[in-house]
Amino acid sequence: MASTVTSRPGYGQLLRTRGVWTFLLPGFAARQPFAMLTISIVLLVQHTTGSYGTAGAVAAVTGVSMALFAPFTGRLADRLGQRAVLLPGVLVHALSGLSLTALALADAPLWALFVAAVPTGASVPQIGPMVRARWGVKLQGSPLMTTAAAFESVTDELTFVFGPLLATALCTAVNPAAGLLTEAALTLIGGLLFAAQKSTQPSVAFDGHARVERGSALRVPGVRVLIVTFLGIGSVFGGMQVSLAAFSESIGEPGLNGVLYGVFAAGNMLSGIVCGAIAWKVAPQRRLVLGYAALALTASGLWAAHSVVVLAGIGLLVGMCIAPALITGYTLVEGLVPQAARTEAFTWLTGAVALGQAAAVTVAGQLEDRLWDGAGFLVPMAGTALALTTLVALRAQLMPPHATRVVTRGAAHREPVAIGEM
Repeated sequence: MASTVTSRPGYGQLLRTRGVWTFLLPGFAARQPFAMLTISIVLLVQHTTGSYGTAGAVAAVTGVSMALFAPFTGRLADRLGQRAVLLPGVLVHALSGLSLTALALADAPLWALFVAAVPTGASVPQIGPMVRARWGVKLQGSPLMTTAAAFESVTDELTFVFGPLLATALCTAVNPAAGLLTEAALTLIGGLLFAAQKSTQPSVAFDGHARVERGSALRVPGVRVLIVTFLGIGSVFGGMQVSLAAFSESIGEPGLNGVLYGVFAAGNMLSGIVCGAIAWKVAPQRRLVLGYAALALTASGLWAAHSVVVLAGIGLLVGMCIAPALITGYTLVEGLVPQAARTEAFTWLTGAVALGQAAAVTVAGQLEDRLWDGAGFLVPMAGTALALTTLVALRAQLMPPHATRVVTRGAAHREPVAIGEM
């Protein structure tokens, strides 16, 4: 049942929703290791092999594996319950991380590291999508859903600020393997604590109607449009990571890489906070198109920046355009997808970001090596432009079902969300 809300929802009201802290605190602890994984692998493998190329390749295999397997994890969570998927999942991830660490320290051949990287990525617990699914249960049909999506976006950004810092400190000050070992331990402990919160997880029904409703979220046309949209967002993250590092190196100031990326991340976080505090009157479908157009426009200017100040300014604007697009995309899922398939839908979107990021890192790296300094910035421009074209052409598929229609075949019996209520 939806919580009672005022006409102007806000973070205070959101966090006063009964029972949410029981999954928010363990959820934050459980998702923190995810932000440590990539950098921990890179630092460990680079230490043992002496090659950033090899380290990046192993990390990329982990990322692609996660992106490909995440939707299946989400679908299993919708069908069997989050707890049933998390308990074996965190165990497999911890063991896989330990195996990868042992192989790297033993100077195992590259193919062995690739083999270990596959289950390590495939078993990454999808805590973020699971938390979003729990918000959906608590706030069914409520205008606070936009605020909740913004809150989750800001939480993700905080995770990706502190996670890499912790992993880097452990790998450099303690031991090169300390980051990955800590990631595995925190995943196990945090995942088990989150799984223990049974009262807030989405219910799993077993009647015939529920079996019809639990068809794959990928069958919903709007979800497929959002996947393309989120692939474009992933291209921004990947392209920025490589291109900012290359730009900083080209001007002889490699230390500026962290500063420039921090400005980009700060813009993302700040706009996410603001986005969640606004009582929107514009329909989310229109907000997504307008916001994504702004993202594509700002991303198209990155390649032309030739000074630190200009690049920082444009990077800040790009970051400010990402959070509203992410938040609105996640908000649309609530109206497009039945509750019984939402965890899967959220994992398709997070997986799309990861896949777009992995592809962008590869392409941007090749462009930086083969063309000119800053050529990697063409990747965010192209990725967002292609995604915007798809979004505009297929935006009608983002409209939720009419009030007189059920979400899928069978008896879903859920209250429809008015298209223009936000």
